[in-house]
Amino acid sequence: MTLVELMVATSLGALIMAGVLTVFLFIGRTSVNMASYVDLESQARASLERFAQDARQASSITYSSSSVINLVVNSTSITYGYDAGTAQFYRTLNGTRTNLLTGISEFSFIGYKLDGTQVSLSNLALAGTNTKQIQLSLKAQRVNRTAAAVSNTVLSARYVLRNKVTTT
Repeated sequence: MTLVELMVATSLGALIMAGVLTVFLFIGRTSVNMASYVDLESQARASLERFAQDARQASSITYSSSSVINLVVNSTSITYGYDAGTAQFYRTLNGTRTNLLTGISEFSFIGYKLDGTQVSLSNLALAGTNTKQIQLSLKAQRVNRTAAAVSNTVLSARYVLRNKVTTT
């Protein structure tokens, strides 16, 4: 084998190894992205299910803001809210706060009257009286060092407060 043949073989080997390494890194980044998305989806699904159970059983709702509400379920006060400082959707029961979903960049509760029209949150006391259905809207995101950010926008179903008496 001559020196020229050896250099050509080495160059071809380096090109092939560079291609294999590129494919390996691409597959690694894709799997990290998919893991982030799966984590985000499962957290969102679990938190919405927890919220739906309480909302359907609620006999009363009060708004502290468009991002914090208090539900009364079986004479127990449960607070759901969004903490912008920690970017978390949380549930507070008997003074114990449980973080349901992390990495949230946008969040709001949307109330609806018995006839399906949206409740205005300009008067929070009146909004709680008129709300018969509740919906939440959020945008959550996961960021990894090795992969692109994964985000998901969630608009929940409208949950009917079955035990709440509303006349309007």
